Amino acid sequence: MITGLLAGITWAIATVILGIALSASPFISSQQALVLAPFAGTFLHDACSAVIMLIYNLIKGNQKQFLQMIKSRDFKWLLLASAVGGPVGMTGYVMTVNYMGASVGAVASAVYPAVGTALAYFFLKEKVRWYQWIFLILALAGVYGLGYSPRLQVKNWGLGLAGALMCSFGWGIEAVVLAKCFKNTAFGQEQALFIRQTTSALLYGTIIIPALSGWQFTGELLRVHAGELLPVICCAAFFASLSYLLYYKAIAQVGAARAMALNITYTAWAIVFSVVIFKDFMVLNPVTLICSVLVVGGGILAAADFKTILCK
Repeated sequence: MITGLLAGITWAIATVILGIALSASPFISSQQALVLAPFAGTFLHDACSAVIMLIYNLIKGNQKQFLQMIKSRDFKWLLLASAVGGPVGMTGYVMTVNYMGASVGAVASAVYPAVGTALAYFFLKEKVRWYQWIFLILALAGVYGLGYSPRLQVKNWGLGLAGALMCSFGWGIEAVVLAKCFKNTAFGQEQALFIRQTTSALLYGTIIIPALSGWQFTGELLRVHAGELLPVICCAAFFASLSYLLYYKAIAQVGAARAMALNITYTAWAIVFSVVIFKDFMVLNPVTLICSVLVVGGGILAAADFKTILCK
Protein backbone atom coordinates (compact mmCIF):
# COMPACT_ATOMS: atom_id res chain seq x y z
CA MET A 1 0.00 0.00 0.00
CA ILE A 2 2.83 2.40 0.86
CA THR A 3 4.56 1.55 -2.44
CA GLY A 4 1.41 2.47 -4.38
CA LEU A 5 0.98 5.75 -2.52
CA LEU A 6 4.63 6.70 -3.08
CA ALA A 7 4.10 6.01 -6.79
CA GLY A 8 1.35 8.63 -6.77
CA ILE A 9 3.43 11.20 -4.92
CA THR A 10 6.46 10.84 -7.20
CA TRP A 11 4.28 10.98 -10.31
CA ALA A 12 2.77 14.25 -9.10
CA ILE A 13 6.28 15.69 -8.75
CA ALA A 14 7.13 14.50 -12.27
CA THR A 15 3.92 16.09 -13.56
CA VAL A 16 4.71 19.50 -12.10
CA ILE A 17 8.28 19.43 -13.44
CA LEU A 18 7.07 18.31 -16.89
CA GLY A 19 4.60 21.19 -16.86
CA ILE A 20 7.53 23.56 -16.32
CA ALA A 21 9.34 22.10 -19.34
CA LEU A 22 6.29 22.29 -21.61
CA SER A 23 5.70 25.94 -20.69
CA ALA A 24 9.24 26.91 -21.79
CA SER A 25 9.51 29.17 -24.83
CA PRO A 26 10.78 26.50 -27.31
CA PHE A 27 7.50 24.57 -26.87
CA ILE A 28 5.22 27.60 -27.32
CA SER A 29 7.18 29.71 -29.80
CA SER A 30 4.98 28.90 -32.82
CA GLN A 31 1.86 27.01 -33.90
CA GLN A 32 4.07 24.12 -35.04
CA ALA A 33 5.74 24.03 -31.63
CA LEU A 34 2.35 23.88 -29.89
CA VAL A 35 1.27 20.93 -32.06
CA LEU A 36 4.53 18.99 -31.79
CA ALA A 37 5.28 19.77 -28.13
CA PRO A 38 3.44 16.75 -26.64
CA PHE A 39 5.12 14.31 -29.04
CA ALA A 40 8.64 15.74 -28.90
CA GLY A 41 8.35 16.22 -25.15
CA THR A 42 7.24 12.62 -24.61
CA PHE A 43 10.00 11.26 -26.85
CA LEU A 44 12.69 13.14 -24.91
CA HIS A 45 11.08 12.22 -21.59
CA ASP A 46 10.87 8.47 -22.33
CA ALA A 47 14.34 8.40 -23.90
CA CYS A 48 15.82 9.98 -20.75
CA SER A 49 13.87 7.51 -18.62
CA ALA A 50 15.15 4.57 -20.71
CA VAL A 51 18.75 5.72 -20.15
CA ILE A 52 18.10 6.08 -16.42
CA MET A 53 16.66 2.56 -16.23
CA LEU A 54 19.53 1.14 -18.33
CA ILE A 55 22.07 2.57 -15.88
CA TYR A 56 20.00 1.32 -12.94
CA ASN A 57 19.78 -2.23 -14.33
CA LEU A 58 23.48 -2.35 -15.20
CA ILE A 59 24.40 -1.27 -11.67
CA LYS A 60 22.15 -3.98 -10.23
CA GLY A 61 23.51 -6.60 -12.64
CA ASN A 62 20.14 -7.61 -14.13
CA GLN A 63 21.54 -8.85 -17.45
CA LYS A 64 20.67 -12.50 -16.77
CA GLN A 65 17.11 -11.63 -15.84
CA PHE A 66 16.77 -9.70 -19.11
CA LEU A 67 17.59 -12.82 -21.12
CA GLN A 68 15.09 -14.90 -19.16
CA MET A 69 12.37 -12.31 -19.71
CA ILE A 70 13.02 -11.96 -23.45
CA LYS A 71 12.85 -15.74 -23.90
CA SER A 72 9.54 -15.96 -22.05
CA ARG A 73 6.40 -16.60 -24.09
CA ASP A 74 4.72 -13.67 -22.32
CA PHE A 75 7.32 -11.19 -23.60
CA LYS A 76 5.03 -10.21 -26.49
CA TRP A 77 2.45 -9.04 -23.96
CA LEU A 78 5.03 -6.81 -22.32
CA LEU A 79 5.79 -5.26 -25.72
CA LEU A 80 2.06 -4.66 -26.23
CA ALA A 81 1.76 -2.98 -22.82
CA SER A 82 4.84 -0.88 -23.62
CA ALA A 83 3.38 0.25 -26.94
CA VAL A 84 -0.02 1.32 -25.63
CA GLY A 85 1.24 2.64 -22.30
CA GLY A 86 4.00 4.72 -23.88
CA PRO A 87 3.08 6.19 -27.29
CA VAL A 88 -0.67 6.15 -26.62
CA GLY A 89 -0.95 6.66 -22.86
CA MET A 90 2.01 8.96 -22.26
CA THR A 91 1.31 11.11 -25.32
CA GLY A 92 -2.24 11.54 -24.10
CA TYR A 93 -1.00 12.47 -20.65
CA VAL A 94 1.46 15.06 -21.96
CA MET A 95 -1.28 16.47 -24.23
CA THR A 96 -3.56 16.79 -21.21
CA VAL A 97 -0.91 18.53 -19.10
CA ASN A 98 0.08 20.72 -22.05
CA TYR A 99 -3.44 21.88 -22.95
CA MET A 100 -5.10 21.84 -19.51
CA GLY A 101 -2.20 22.63 -17.16
CA ALA A 102 -0.39 20.38 -14.68
CA SER A 103 -2.98 20.31 -11.91
CA VAL A 104 -6.15 19.97 -14.00
CA GLY A 105 -4.40 17.71 -16.52
CA ALA A 106 -3.38 15.31 -13.77
CA VAL A 107 -6.96 15.07 -12.53
CA ALA A 108 -8.47 14.73 -16.02
CA SER A 109 -6.22 11.81 -16.91
CA ALA A 110 -6.93 10.07 -13.59
CA VAL A 111 -10.00 8.29 -14.93
CA TYR A 112 -7.82 5.44 -16.19
CA PRO A 113 -8.50 3.10 -13.22
CA ALA A 114 -12.18 3.14 -14.14
CA VAL A 115 -11.35 2.57 -17.80
CA GLY A 116 -9.00 -0.25 -16.83
CA THR A 117 -11.83 -1.89 -14.89
CA ALA A 118 -14.13 -1.65 -17.92
CA LEU A 119 -11.47 -3.07 -20.24
CA ALA A 120 -10.87 -5.97 -17.86
CA TYR A 121 -14.61 -6.69 -17.99
CA PHE A 122 -14.87 -6.70 -21.79
CA PHE A 123 -11.58 -8.32 -22.77
CA LEU A 124 -10.53 -10.42 -19.76
CA LYS A 125 -14.09 -11.28 -18.68
CA GLU A 126 -13.46 -10.02 -15.15
CA LYS A 127 -16.62 -9.40 -13.13
CA VAL A 128 -17.56 -5.71 -12.82
CA ARG A 129 -20.43 -4.96 -10.45
CA TRP A 130 -23.31 -2.59 -11.14
CA TYR A 131 -22.08 0.15 -8.78
CA GLN A 132 -18.67 0.16 -10.50
CA TRP A 133 -20.35 1.21 -13.76
CA ILE A 134 -22.10 4.06 -11.92
CA PHE A 135 -18.80 5.30 -10.47
CA LEU A 136 -17.23 5.06 -13.95
CA ILE A 137 -19.93 7.36 -15.37
CA LEU A 138 -19.45 9.79 -12.47
CA ALA A 139 -15.69 9.88 -13.07
CA LEU A 140 -16.18 10.61 -16.78
CA ALA A 141 -18.68 13.36 -15.88
CA GLY A 142 -16.07 14.91 -13.61
CA VAL A 143 -13.50 14.91 -16.42
CA TYR A 144 -16.00 16.64 -18.70
CA GLY A 145 -16.81 19.22 -16.03
CA LEU A 146 -13.16 20.16 -15.53
CA GLY A 147 -13.11 21.84 -18.92
CA TYR A 148 -15.84 24.24 -17.84
CA SER A 149 -14.37 25.21 -14.48
CA PRO A 150 -14.23 29.03 -14.15
CA ARG A 151 -11.01 31.03 -14.13
CA LEU A 152 -8.84 28.17 -15.31
CA GLN A 153 -6.33 28.86 -18.08
CA VAL A 154 -7.09 25.90 -20.34
CA LYS A 155 -5.31 26.27 -23.70
CA ASN A 156 -7.52 23.89 -25.66
CA TRP A 157 -10.38 21.97 -24.04
CA GLY A 158 -10.97 19.65 -27.05
CA LEU A 159 -7.35 18.53 -27.38
CA GLY A 160 -7.04 18.25 -23.61
CA LEU A 161 -10.06 15.93 -23.47
CA ALA A 162 -8.69 13.88 -26.38
CA GLY A 163 -5.43 13.52 -24.50
CA ALA A 164 -7.23 12.45 -21.32
CA LEU A 165 -9.09 9.71 -23.24
CA MET A 166 -5.88 8.50 -24.93
CA CYS A 167 -4.13 8.44 -21.57
CA SER A 168 -6.96 6.64 -19.81
CA PHE A 169 -7.30 3.88 -22.39
CA GLY A 170 -3.54 3.51 -22.87
CA TRP A 171 -2.73 3.25 -19.18
CA GLY A 172 -5.82 1.16 -18.46
CA ILE A 173 -4.79 -1.44 -21.04
CA GLU A 174 -1.19 -1.30 -19.84
CA ALA A 175 -2.10 -2.04 -16.21
CA VAL A 176 -4.31 -5.00 -17.14
CA VAL A 177 -1.68 -6.53 -19.43
CA LEU A 178 1.13 -5.95 -16.92
CA ALA A 179 -0.85 -7.72 -14.20
CA LYS A 180 -0.92 -10.74 -16.50
CA CYS A 181 2.83 -10.46 -17.23
CA PHE A 182 3.92 -10.13 -13.61
CA LYS A 183 2.33 -13.47 -12.77
CA ASN A 184 5.29 -14.93 -14.68
CA THR A 185 8.27 -15.15 -12.31
CA ALA A 186 10.65 -14.37 -15.20
CA PHE A 187 9.41 -10.76 -15.24
CA GLY A 188 11.16 -8.29 -12.94
CA GLN A 189 9.76 -4.78 -12.54
CA GLU A 190 13.11 -3.05 -13.21
CA GLN A 191 13.67 -4.95 -16.46
CA ALA A 192 10.06 -4.52 -17.56
CA LEU A 193 10.25 -0.75 -17.05
CA PHE A 194 13.44 -0.51 -19.13
CA ILE A 195 11.72 -2.44 -21.96
CA ARG A 196 8.67 -0.23 -21.65
CA GLN A 197 10.54 3.08 -21.87
CA THR A 198 12.90 1.85 -24.59
CA THR A 199 10.02 0.55 -26.71
CA SER A 200 8.18 3.82 -26.28
CA ALA A 201 11.20 5.96 -27.23
CA LEU A 202 11.94 3.79 -30.29
CA LEU A 203 8.34 3.96 -31.54
CA TYR A 204 8.39 7.72 -31.15
CA GLY A 205 11.75 8.13 -32.86
CA THR A 206 11.09 5.80 -35.79
CA ILE A 207 7.36 6.13 -36.46
CA ILE A 208 5.43 8.89 -34.70
CA ILE A 209 7.78 11.88 -34.97
CA PRO A 210 8.79 11.11 -38.61
CA ALA A 211 5.10 10.71 -39.51
CA LEU A 212 4.44 14.19 -38.12
CA SER A 213 7.53 15.63 -39.87
CA GLY A 214 8.73 16.57 -36.42
CA TRP A 215 12.39 15.59 -36.49
CA GLN A 216 13.50 19.05 -37.57
CA PHE A 217 11.69 20.58 -34.61
CA THR A 218 12.98 17.89 -32.21
CA GLY A 219 16.52 18.23 -33.53
CA GLU A 220 16.36 22.00 -33.06
CA LEU A 221 15.30 21.45 -29.44
CA LEU A 222 18.37 19.30 -28.89
CA ARG A 223 20.81 21.55 -30.80
CA VAL A 224 19.69 24.98 -29.66
CA HIS A 225 17.81 24.51 -26.40
CA ALA A 226 19.43 21.41 -24.88
CA GLY A 227 20.98 23.35 -22.01
CA GLU A 228 17.64 24.93 -21.18
CA LEU A 229 15.32 21.93 -21.59
CA LEU A 230 17.22 18.69 -21.00
CA PRO A 231 17.99 19.24 -17.29
CA VAL A 232 14.29 19.87 -16.59
CA ILE A 233 13.11 16.94 -18.75
CA CYS A 234 15.71 14.62 -17.22
CA CYS A 235 14.58 15.65 -13.75
CA ALA A 236 10.97 14.88 -14.67
CA ALA A 237 12.10 11.56 -16.20
CA PHE A 238 13.92 10.62 -13.00
CA PHE A 239 10.82 11.07 -10.83
CA ALA A 240 8.66 9.43 -13.50
CA SER A 241 11.00 6.41 -13.59
CA LEU A 242 10.86 6.14 -9.82
CA SER A 243 7.08 6.42 -9.93
CA TYR A 244 6.73 3.77 -12.64
CA LEU A 245 9.01 1.43 -10.73
CA LEU A 246 6.94 1.80 -7.57
CA TYR A 247 3.73 1.44 -9.59
CA TYR A 248 4.95 -1.75 -11.27
CA LYS A 249 5.90 -3.18 -7.88
CA ALA A 250 2.45 -2.31 -6.54
CA ILE A 251 0.79 -4.06 -9.52
CA ALA A 252 2.87 -7.18 -8.84
CA GLN A 253 2.14 -7.09 -5.10
CA VAL A 254 -1.52 -6.07 -4.79
CA GLY A 255 -2.90 -6.40 -8.34
CA ALA A 256 -3.80 -3.95 -11.10
CA ALA A 257 -7.07 -2.57 -9.67
CA ARG A 258 -5.68 -1.70 -6.23
CA ALA A 259 -2.41 -0.39 -7.69
CA MET A 260 -4.35 1.94 -10.01
CA ALA A 261 -6.53 3.09 -7.13
CA LEU A 262 -3.45 3.95 -5.05
CA ASN A 263 -1.58 5.55 -7.94
CA ILE A 264 -4.53 7.81 -8.75
CA THR A 265 -3.77 9.86 -5.63
CA TYR A 266 -1.24 11.74 -7.80
CA THR A 267 -4.13 14.02 -8.78
CA ALA A 268 -4.46 15.41 -5.27
CA TRP A 269 -0.69 15.69 -4.82
CA ALA A 270 -0.34 17.51 -8.18
CA ILE A 271 -2.86 20.12 -7.07
CA VAL A 272 -1.09 20.51 -3.71
CA PHE A 273 2.31 20.95 -5.38
CA SER A 274 0.87 23.42 -7.92
CA VAL A 275 -0.61 25.54 -5.13
CA VAL A 276 2.48 25.37 -2.87
CA ILE A 277 5.16 25.81 -5.55
CA PHE A 278 3.46 28.03 -8.15
CA LYS A 279 0.83 29.71 -5.95
CA ASP A 280 -1.77 28.51 -8.48
CA PHE A 281 -4.85 29.27 -6.37
CA MET A 282 -7.15 29.35 -9.41
CA VAL A 283 -7.41 25.57 -9.17
CA LEU A 284 -9.11 25.88 -5.79
CA ASN A 285 -12.45 27.14 -7.15
CA PRO A 286 -15.58 25.16 -6.17
CA VAL A 287 -16.32 23.65 -9.61
CA THR A 288 -12.79 22.30 -10.01
CA LEU A 289 -12.77 20.84 -6.50
CA ILE A 290 -16.15 19.13 -6.98
CA CYS A 291 -15.11 17.72 -10.37
CA SER A 292 -11.79 16.57 -8.91
CA VAL A 293 -13.62 14.68 -6.18
CA LEU A 294 -15.85 13.08 -8.82
CA VAL A 295 -12.87 11.97 -10.91
CA VAL A 296 -10.70 10.73 -8.05
CA GLY A 297 -13.53 9.23 -6.02
CA GLY A 298 -15.27 7.74 -9.05
CA GLY A 299 -12.02 6.33 -10.43
CA ILE A 300 -11.05 4.68 -7.14
CA LEU A 301 -14.52 3.29 -6.41
CA ALA A 302 -14.97 2.01 -9.96
CA ALA A 303 -11.76 0.01 -9.52
CA ALA A 304 -12.79 -1.37 -6.10
CA ASP A 305 -14.78 -4.53 -5.44
CA PHE A 306 -16.49 -3.96 -2.09
CA LYS A 307 -17.83 -7.50 -1.86
CA THR A 308 -14.34 -8.99 -2.15
CA ILE A 309 -12.86 -6.43 0.27
CA LEU A 310 -15.56 -7.03 2.88
CA CYS A 311 -15.19 -10.80 2.60
CA LYS A 312 -11.45 -10.50 3.20
